[in-house]
Amino acid sequence: MGKSDFLSPKAIANRIKSKGLQKLRWYCQMCQKQCRDENGFKCHCMSESHQRQLLLASENPQQFVDYFSEEFRNDFLELLRRRFGTKRVHNNVVYNEYIGHREHVHMNATRWETLTDFTKWLGREGLCKVDETPKGWYIQYIDRDPETIRRQQEQERKKKQDLDDEEKTAKFIEQQVRRGLEGKEQEIPVYTELNRENEEKVTFKLNKAASASVTASSKTSVLGENALKMVKGAVKRTEAAHISGQPKEKKKKSALDEIMELEEEKKRASQRNYWLQPEIIVKIVTKELEGMFHKKKAVVKEVIGKHTAVVKVIDSGHKLKLDQTHLETVIPAPGKKVLILNGGYRGNAGILESINEKRFSVTITIDSGPLKGCRVEDIQYEDVSKLA
Repeated sequence: MGKSDFLSPKAIANRIKSKGLQKLRWYCQMCQKQCRDENGFKCHCMSESHQRQLLLASENPQQFVDYFSEEFRNDFLELLRRRFGTKRVHNNVVYNEYIGHREHVHMNATRWETLTDFTKWLGREGLCKVDETPKGWYIQYIDRDPETIRRQQEQERKKKQDLDDEEKTAKFIEQQVRRGLEGKEQEIPVYTELNRENEEKVTFKLNKAASASVTASSKTSVLGENALKMVKGAVKRTEAAHISGQPKEKKKKSALDEIMELEEEKKRASQRNYWLQPEIIVKIVTKELEGMFHKKKAVVKEVIGKHTAVVKVIDSGHKLKLDQTHLETVIPAPGKKVLILNGGYRGNAGILESINEKRFSVTITIDSGPLKGCRVEDIQYEDVSKLA
């Protein structure tokens, strides 16, 4: 089996190696030959066939450059039209898909040095809509195909025809209404004064039976009114007795209920609308500081008034003056030290024992002061924060 045989191991290995893209600097556009390495490209440049191609190109180099440029432009625009249509797309996406074909025309054989120059040229020639963004150049194909233009014109004609039909129908209905109104005489209402011309008195003659029935009905009506008054008086007396007997039926409160009511009143009285304290850790939540300080943790260094604080950002060390509405308390892990900011135990520091996520509350054991060792439960998230 000869060396140049198609099914020889050497030939099969060469075909496997030649698959796919190779380095651009080892490609000869004139001969349309791709070399695998520098040595192969050097041998190709010294070959007789390559020298003949160079002699042909030297006679009229501009003709070859124009030919390769036209081939590159046609193939690029065909891929853009077929693959992306009239969608706006990044030029590098189209170029990477174009050079994926192994036998494509390389840009270094055309009049354009870079893809940006080629993109600008497409915009100047009116072949594509081109715009530059911080992410790079975007192109949008302009479809000038006669069939596409004819289809668009036909759609516009059809839309205009539909509008014309609607206008004709509306005008026809308006004419019919106008004709109907013209056929009828408009009746103008006439207003006159109300005058009573004949004022006659109406008299009734009743016999004795009728008069007796009238007197009986009047008597029954009087009796009914008296009975109704008696029933209303009884109802009023019953309501008065019920109201007067209510305090007697009221149950006495137990000692535990009184203690619980006192504790609730104490909590309500001690609850305030400001909670800032020095040396606590807070989180910056205002959207005006998005970017550098949004969602950053800081330490309260100074409290100005009741609702303003000077905080120091932990990560960067910047100092900011913020309102308490722009800050949020920080709940640490169990076992860390915290400070109670509001309620009856305001100002006491302690150890965080547990977190109740369903009730948004925590349990704290106070570790200093006269209440040392006291366990406080059900303290809300916004009433406690981590100590620095």
